[in-house]
Amino acid sequence: MSKDQKHIVVIRLSAMGDVAMTIPVLRAFQQQYPDVNLTILTRKFFRPFFRDLKRVNFIDFDPKGAHKSIFGLYRLSLAIVKTKPLAVADLHNVLRTNVIKFFSRGIYFKQIDKGRNEKKALVKGKSFKPIKTTIERYSDVFKSLGFPLDFSNSEFPIKPELSTKVYNLIGQDHKKWIGIAPFAAFKGKMYPIDLMEQVIKQLGETYKILLFGGGAQEQKVLNAIQENNPSCVSLLGTLSLDEELDVIANLDVMLAMDSGNAHMAAMMGVAVVTLWGVTHPNAGFSPFNQPEHYNILADRKKFPLIPTSVYGNKAPEAYLEAMRTITPNTIVDKVKSILKA
Repeated sequence: MSKDQKHIVVIRLSAMGDVAMTIPVLRAFQQQYPDVNLTILTRKFFRPFFRDLKRVNFIDFDPKGAHKSIFGLYRLSLAIVKTKPLAVADLHNVLRTNVIKFFSRGIYFKQIDKGRNEKKALVKGKSFKPIKTTIERYSDVFKSLGFPLDFSNSEFPIKPELSTKVYNLIGQDHKKWIGIAPFAAFKGKMYPIDLMEQVIKQLGETYKILLFGGGAQEQKVLNAIQENNPSCVSLLGTLSLDEELDVIANLDVMLAMDSGNAHMAAMMGVAVVTLWGVTHPNAGFSPFNQPEHYNILADRKKFPLIPTSVYGNKAPEAYLEAMRTITPNTIVDKVKSILKA
């Protein structure tokens, strides 16, 4: 980037789904403000998310190394100041980014309003009205910087060609591809595996099923599902993030929890069916550009305290079974209706 190029530093350090949700916003920004570049401050692991964006530079955040301490955050602020940005768009607004803001005095800094009071009211049952989505909150930061965004004509990247390595894993046939990401960070957000296996068995009669996840324990579960279902291929541990995004971009539909995989698919323009247990779309975390009826919800009449928390990390013990009110047939019918449409 030359010294005379205008640019904005965008901060979003984690988590995977939240970083993925920045992409539609940054894509709209680049389409509507082509004379302003972006410098992304995030973890190096997330760089593939930004691969279809142009005029982008990176500042890599290393929380376990160079930027672990307050002195590391000071060094990070120096890296920001050195780029001489028009402004900083803080899409995270946590302790770390507030420390960076303090050290970056003299730089115009706008931060996301996370809507903590609205979310608290939702969880406490004081209100059940839908609140602003994360995408809207990200967009508000840019609006406050003088860059309002319009999402009415959102564009998505062209489906990438898949490598020989990927085809060797998946195989080549004429079946439509369904991605299934059956895991979530918390039990109350995860559809029971025994019911998910029924979904997979039914869909696998007609379609190719590609399984996504991460971690040794999850790998055992997915390997077992793959062994029992010849139409299934587990991709866990076989691909880089870049390659995984290539596969996701080529899916016909993604079935996921309220989790990062849903947002990864949505940012690629893929149809996403999401399953909701103790969390709820009204908290603002629905995948981007998806019809409301693609969200399949647990029975709130039987579990009236939903959402029990914003992120699904808190729930009464009985509510951990809320997902069982969603029948496998409901999910199968929804996925099939999307594929037929």
